[in-house]
Amino acid sequence: MKVIKKKLVRKVLDMIKKISKDDYEKFWKEFSTNIKLGVIEDHSNRTRLAKLLKFQSSNDKTAVTHLQGYIERMKEKQEHIYFMAGTSRSEVEKSPFVERLLRKGYEVLYLTEAVDEYCIQALPEFEGKKFQNVAKEGLQLEESDAEKQRKEKLTKDFEPLTNWMKDSALKDQIEKAVLSDRLLTSPCALVASTYGWSGNMEKIMNAQAYAKANDPSKNFYASQKKTLEINARHPIIKELKNRVEKDKEDATAKDLAVVLFETATLRSGYSVPDLAGFAGRIERMLKLGLNIDVNAQPEEYPEDEKDEEEADTTEEVKAEDETKETPSDEKKDDSSEDKVEGEKSSDKKHEEL
Repeated sequence: MKVIKKKLVRKVLDMIKKISKDDYEKFWKEFSTNIKLGVIEDHSNRTRLAKLLKFQSSNDKTAVTHLQGYIERMKEKQEHIYFMAGTSRSEVEKSPFVERLLRKGYEVLYLTEAVDEYCIQALPEFEGKKFQNVAKEGLQLEESDAEKQRKEKLTKDFEPLTNWMKDSALKDQIEKAVLSDRLLTSPCALVASTYGWSGNMEKIMNAQAYAKANDPSKNFYASQKKTLEINARHPIIKELKNRVEKDKEDATAKDLAVVLFETATLRSGYSVPDLAGFAGRIERMLKLGLNIDVNAQPEEYPEDEKDEEEADTTEEVKAEDETKETPSDEKKDDSSEDKVEGEKSSDKKHEEL
């Protein structure tokens, strides 16, 4: 039976390869998930199934591409197949992790279906090229000698800021703070470790209906600290560096660092655990921007005069009712006593007769 199964699978794969381009588009729309699941589960045919895979790409806004097509378009010294996972194409296109890659002309695969990231993780490589999740550590772009020297100088200049973030402002929240090679317009981003969860994977795992509330494996991955990468050329980061160099205990600088961390968390696809605290810090920043005292409180809610009058009237009516109930009870008691005395007098007259 195993031999028959093996031969049938091979036969089906050969038939799929012979499908015309137009018909394959229809086939892919119907059975793409099955092919991706096959890559995950069928180890013996993983290489053959990988050649059938198609993903969205920065190379084309509408058409999907085979991995072989990506390989053919790679830059001369490019060693990795870059990919970014998210819930939609719009999300991954705007991700901070792809900013510099796209600017430098690298093609990035966009994984927009829940099964896509699992599928790529099951593939160690394709045609000798390893896959690189651009939302994780390990991204290395080709740099000239001049670029390397500039980076070394910036790293030294920003060392007080990165150390302050790691040891003081964000001590219990990040693994380390470093200058970024992938950011262009964003001030910072939160990067997962090589074996940690990306923001997209965290969403998928949290959405599992069968997941346990306190699953040890889930908690292990979710609790791993991440690296905060900062953009040394961004004006916010420059201003924060200046403030820290003047006063490391600056409360505004600490608030700004925490807000930057939380916005980087959201921008990188993760969830912020303390939403109330995040909202409070944003409001504090808004007050500072509007020249409002940070300790200013909202005015007390005024009581409605009409409601007060109605409440007083209700109390007066209640008091009058209590007053009326007292004499009526006394009258009732008097009439009861008169009735008893009348009955006694009548009995006495009957006895005399």
